[in-house]
Amino acid sequence: MALKFIMSQRKISYNSIVSQEKTENNQKCFCLIILGMASLRTLVSPYGDYDNAVVKTAKKCGYYTIQWDVDSLDWKDYGVDSIIKTVTQHKALGNGSIILCHNGAKYTAQALDSMITTLKEAGYTFVPLSELIYKDNYHMNHEGRQIADK
Repeated sequence: MALKFIMSQRKISYNSIVSQEKTENNQKCFCLIILGMASLRTLVSPYGDYDNAVVKTAKKCGYYTIQWDVDSLDWKDYGVDSIIKTVTQHKALGNGSIILCHNGAKYTAQALDSMITTLKEAGYTFVPLSELIYKDNYHMNHEGRQIADK
């Protein structure tokens, strides 16, 4: 079972992506949150708020739209144990899950070792995003998971 962590700092609204796409005639896309390697251009919509316009705009600009399905809720600053429990007991946790953590959250760094160890003990492995996501012939469901189109 494969997982991927997203470390995120979100500061913009997805509406700015859509409106800039309209004003720039698909020539430029600014304010994209990019994660992973330079060879894999990905977009994670701020606050997980996306629609078809965002997905289409990102695709036109050469980005793969991805979405987490497990939110660590680390930004709430409830503590290390809360983060670990929230992730490792999350109802959506499963093969292909993408876990959202924030690099500015107070307890995230302290929780990572235990969280990763617990997930590995449960049979999960960690892979690069490039190995986890579909790049063609897929759609995203309401939970943010990519679903292969048949």
